[in-house]
Amino acid sequence: MDRIGVVGAGTMGRGVAQLFAEYGHEVVLVDVADHILDSARSAIGTNVRLAPLIRPQAPRRSVEEVTGRIRFTTDLKQLRDTHYVIENVTEDWRIKRPLYGELDALCPPGTPFGVNTSAIPITRVAAATGRADRVIGTHFMNPAELKPTVELIRGHHTSDETLVRTRALLEGAGRRHVTVADSAGFVTNRVLMLTLNEAIFLLHEGVSSAADIDQLFRECFGHAMGPLETADLIGLDTVLLSLQVLYDDFNDPKYRPCPLLRKLVDAGLHGRKTGQGFHSYEAGEQRHG
Repeated sequence: MDRIGVVGAGTMGRGVAQLFAEYGHEVVLVDVADHILDSARSAIGTNVRLAPLIRPQAPRRSVEEVTGRIRFTTDLKQLRDTHYVIENVTEDWRIKRPLYGELDALCPPGTPFGVNTSAIPITRVAAATGRADRVIGTHFMNPAELKPTVELIRGHHTSDETLVRTRALLEGAGRRHVTVADSAGFVTNRVLMLTLNEAIFLLHEGVSSAADIDQLFRECFGHAMGPLETADLIGLDTVLLSLQVLYDDFNDPKYRPCPLLRKLVDAGLHGRKTGQGFHSYEAGEQRHG
């Protein structure tokens, strides 16, 4: 089994770490603060305990078995002995760019980097390293431990070997994959972010309420979640950063973030992870706003 390095222990990173630990990999989960890692450990434990109810066909694992395979650390140097690294930090190029310089210096030359980004072009990330052929987009959906398919993005220099190795890694963890060419936002978020932003504009303009917008998408189109519920799940701060990347890359006003989205992010109302976004969340329950 490959030893997987996972950088970032937020919602996405902890889900990725859990997934690979469940499938027998040793995982090194790195973040900047112990309290973030403690929160990740607790969340992974809860998710593993609930897994038989949510995923009856998934392999049965105990909390001790899964968390025992994960090394929780604030020391980036612990990635020196990893065979594959998946990066999940915030969608801010000012943070990602220097991180990739550090990873490139620390990790073995043959270690591929999977970039779990919502919008930043993979070719741009690869250019911040000395291993552009071993950088590939691995866009896991939220929650990563539940979603069955990963969007793979092939950068300009991504090699066939890296693509084959990444596909094999995902298939070994029970995940399907769809490979797309490199473009800001790729396929999923070029479409999704426009949808979320337009739904936010509808709320901003008073055309409808958050609850009714989401109800229409669930009941008329059969979506599991409405667009504002989806934004809350992703994190409104991440949605805003993704829209800003798309706006900057394409220089197209259709990606202009709604002022209401900016206001909520400035207010610290980021969705599920803060307990309040377009809807309210208390003790795991949702109250429609």
